[in-house]
Amino acid sequence: MQGIDKNTKKRLTAILAVICCVLQLSIAPNLPFFGGRANFMLIYAALMAQLFGGRYGVIAGFLAGLFFDFCSTSPIGLMALLLTVCAYVLGFEVRNKLADDFSVTVTQFSIAALAVSSAYSLALVLVEDAGFFQALFMRALPTAVITVICYLPFASILSRNRTNFTVSPRRGGSNRLH
Repeated sequence: MQGIDKNTKKRLTAILAVICCVLQLSIAPNLPFFGGRANFMLIYAALMAQLFGGRYGVIAGFLAGLFFDFCSTSPIGLMALLLTVCAYVLGFEVRNKLADDFSVTVTQFSIAALAVSSAYSLALVLVEDAGFFQALFMRALPTAVITVICYLPFASILSRNRTNFTVSPRRGGSNRLH
Protein backbone atom coordinates (compact mmCIF):
# COMPACT_ATOMS: atom_id res chain seq x y z
CA MET A 1 0.00 0.00 0.00
CA GLN A 2 1.34 3.39 -0.95
CA GLY A 3 0.72 6.48 1.09
CA ILE A 4 1.32 10.17 0.91
CA ASP A 5 4.48 11.47 2.55
CA LYS A 6 4.01 14.17 5.17
CA ASN A 7 5.56 17.02 3.18
CA THR A 8 3.39 16.31 0.15
CA LYS A 9 0.35 16.04 2.41
CA LYS A 10 1.07 19.42 4.05
CA ARG A 11 1.83 21.10 0.73
CA LEU A 12 -1.31 19.74 -0.93
CA THR A 13 -3.42 20.75 2.08
CA ALA A 14 -2.06 24.29 2.05
CA ILE A 15 -2.45 24.73 -1.70
CA LEU A 16 -6.03 23.43 -1.71
CA ALA A 17 -6.88 25.56 1.34
CA VAL A 18 -5.62 28.75 -0.30
CA ILE A 19 -7.33 28.00 -3.61
CA CYS A 20 -10.67 27.14 -1.99
CA CYS A 21 -10.54 30.13 0.39
CA VAL A 22 -9.83 32.54 -2.47
CA LEU A 23 -12.60 31.01 -4.57
CA GLN A 24 -15.02 31.11 -1.61
CA LEU A 25 -14.38 34.81 -1.07
CA SER A 26 -14.12 35.94 -4.69
CA ILE A 27 -16.09 33.64 -6.98
CA ALA A 28 -18.87 32.18 -4.82
CA PRO A 29 -20.63 35.49 -3.99
CA ASN A 30 -20.45 36.57 -7.64
CA LEU A 31 -21.58 33.31 -9.25
CA PRO A 32 -25.25 32.79 -8.41
CA PHE A 33 -26.96 29.73 -9.82
CA PHE A 34 -30.77 29.98 -9.56
CA GLY A 35 -30.48 31.38 -6.04
CA GLY A 36 -27.71 29.07 -4.87
CA ARG A 37 -24.00 29.71 -4.53
CA ALA A 38 -21.05 27.34 -4.70
CA ASN A 39 -19.64 26.19 -1.38
CA PHE A 40 -15.90 25.85 -1.90
CA MET A 41 -15.35 25.09 1.78
CA LEU A 42 -17.51 21.99 1.36
CA ILE A 43 -15.36 21.05 -1.62
CA TYR A 44 -12.20 21.51 0.44
CA ALA A 45 -13.53 19.49 3.38
CA ALA A 46 -14.67 16.68 1.08
CA LEU A 47 -11.36 16.58 -0.77
CA MET A 48 -9.40 16.36 2.47
CA ALA A 49 -11.72 13.62 3.73
CA GLN A 50 -11.55 11.68 0.47
CA LEU A 51 -7.79 12.02 0.12
CA PHE A 52 -6.68 11.45 3.71
CA GLY A 53 -9.75 10.64 5.80
CA GLY A 54 -9.73 10.07 9.53
CA ARG A 55 -8.79 12.76 12.01
CA TYR A 56 -7.02 14.85 9.36
CA GLY A 57 -10.16 15.12 7.22
CA VAL A 58 -12.40 15.90 10.20
CA ILE A 59 -10.10 18.70 11.42
CA ALA A 60 -9.92 20.13 7.90
CA GLY A 61 -13.74 20.00 7.71
CA PHE A 62 -14.12 21.80 11.02
CA LEU A 63 -11.65 24.55 10.08
CA ALA A 64 -13.24 24.97 6.64
CA GLY A 65 -16.66 25.27 8.29
CA LEU A 66 -15.38 27.91 10.71
CA PHE A 67 -13.90 29.86 7.80
CA PHE A 68 -17.27 29.70 6.03
CA ASP A 69 -19.11 30.80 9.17
CA PHE A 70 -16.81 33.76 9.79
CA CYS A 71 -17.15 34.89 6.17
CA SER A 72 -20.94 34.69 6.03
CA THR A 73 -23.88 36.02 8.00
CA SER A 74 -24.99 32.60 9.22
CA PRO A 75 -24.85 31.49 12.83
CA ILE A 76 -21.26 30.73 13.80
CA GLY A 77 -20.68 27.02 14.18
CA LEU A 78 -23.49 25.80 11.93
CA MET A 79 -21.41 25.10 8.83
CA ALA A 80 -18.50 23.96 11.03
CA LEU A 81 -20.75 21.27 12.49
CA LEU A 82 -22.11 20.24 9.10
CA LEU A 83 -18.69 20.05 7.44
CA THR A 84 -17.22 18.16 10.39
CA VAL A 85 -19.94 15.51 10.14
CA CYS A 86 -19.63 15.44 6.35
CA ALA A 87 -15.85 14.97 6.50
CA TYR A 88 -16.25 12.23 9.11
CA VAL A 89 -18.70 10.32 6.91
CA LEU A 90 -16.70 10.78 3.69
CA GLY A 91 -13.38 9.94 5.31
CA PHE A 92 -14.55 7.08 7.50
CA GLU A 93 -12.47 4.47 5.64
CA VAL A 94 -9.20 6.44 6.07
CA ARG A 95 -7.91 5.84 2.56
CA ASN A 96 -7.53 7.71 -0.71
CA LYS A 97 -10.98 7.39 -2.25
CA LEU A 98 -10.03 9.61 -5.19
CA ALA A 99 -7.72 6.82 -6.37
CA ASP A 100 -10.75 4.54 -6.72
CA ASP A 101 -13.61 4.76 -9.19
CA PHE A 102 -14.24 8.40 -10.14
CA SER A 103 -18.00 7.98 -10.55
CA VAL A 104 -18.37 6.54 -7.04
CA THR A 105 -16.41 9.46 -5.59
CA VAL A 106 -18.56 12.01 -7.42
CA THR A 107 -21.74 10.22 -6.36
CA GLN A 108 -20.68 10.22 -2.71
CA PHE A 109 -19.82 13.91 -2.90
CA SER A 110 -23.13 14.72 -4.62
CA ILE A 111 -25.09 13.06 -1.84
CA ALA A 112 -22.99 14.84 0.79
CA ALA A 113 -23.41 18.21 -0.97
CA LEU A 114 -27.18 17.79 -1.13
CA ALA A 115 -27.33 16.73 2.53
CA VAL A 116 -25.15 19.61 3.76
CA SER A 117 -26.96 22.20 1.61
CA SER A 118 -30.37 20.93 2.73
CA ALA A 119 -29.45 20.85 6.41
CA TYR A 120 -27.93 24.31 6.18
CA SER A 121 -30.98 25.74 4.43
CA LEU A 122 -33.39 24.08 6.85
CA ALA A 123 -31.43 25.43 9.81
CA LEU A 124 -31.64 28.90 8.30
CA VAL A 125 -35.41 28.44 7.94
CA LEU A 126 -35.57 28.14 11.72
CA VAL A 127 -33.38 31.20 12.24
CA GLU A 128 -34.68 33.49 9.50
CA ASP A 129 -38.34 32.37 9.24
CA ALA A 130 -37.99 31.67 5.51
CA GLY A 131 -40.30 29.33 3.64
CA PHE A 132 -39.63 25.59 3.79
CA PHE A 133 -40.02 24.85 0.08
CA GLN A 134 -38.24 28.04 -0.89
CA ALA A 135 -35.27 27.03 1.26
CA LEU A 136 -35.10 23.53 -0.22
CA PHE A 137 -35.85 24.14 -3.88
CA MET A 138 -34.67 27.71 -4.36
CA ARG A 139 -31.55 27.54 -2.21
CA ALA A 140 -30.40 24.04 -1.22
CA LEU A 141 -30.86 22.26 -4.54
CA PRO A 142 -29.15 24.94 -6.69
CA THR A 143 -26.35 25.22 -4.13
CA ALA A 144 -25.75 21.47 -4.25
CA VAL A 145 -25.79 21.42 -8.06
CA ILE A 146 -23.31 24.29 -8.52
CA THR A 147 -21.09 22.89 -5.75
CA VAL A 148 -20.93 19.50 -7.49
CA ILE A 149 -20.12 21.23 -10.80
CA CYS A 150 -17.29 23.16 -9.12
CA TYR A 151 -16.06 19.97 -7.41
CA LEU A 152 -15.55 18.07 -10.67
CA PRO A 153 -12.32 19.83 -11.82
CA PHE A 154 -10.70 19.40 -8.39
CA ALA A 155 -11.59 15.72 -8.18
CA SER A 156 -10.60 15.09 -11.78
CA ILE A 157 -7.15 16.63 -11.35
CA LEU A 158 -6.48 14.93 -8.01
CA SER A 159 -7.69 11.51 -9.19
CA ARG A 160 -5.47 11.61 -12.29
CA ASN A 161 -2.47 12.91 -10.37
CA ARG A 162 -2.39 10.10 -7.82
CA THR A 163 1.00 8.82 -8.96
CA ASN A 164 2.68 11.92 -7.49
CA PHE A 165 1.38 11.11 -4.02
CA THR A 166 3.54 8.07 -3.40
CA VAL A 167 6.23 7.50 -0.84
CA SER A 168 9.61 6.86 -2.41
CA PRO A 169 13.11 6.89 -0.98
CA ARG A 170 14.39 8.90 -3.93
CA ARG A 171 12.49 11.24 -6.17
CA GLY A 172 13.17 10.08 -9.69
CA GLY A 173 15.90 7.50 -9.09
CA SER A 174 15.56 3.77 -9.06
CA ASN A 175 16.17 1.49 -6.12
CA ARG A 176 18.66 -0.75 -7.95
CA LEU A 177 22.18 -1.25 -6.70
CA HIS A 178 24.87 -0.47 -9.26
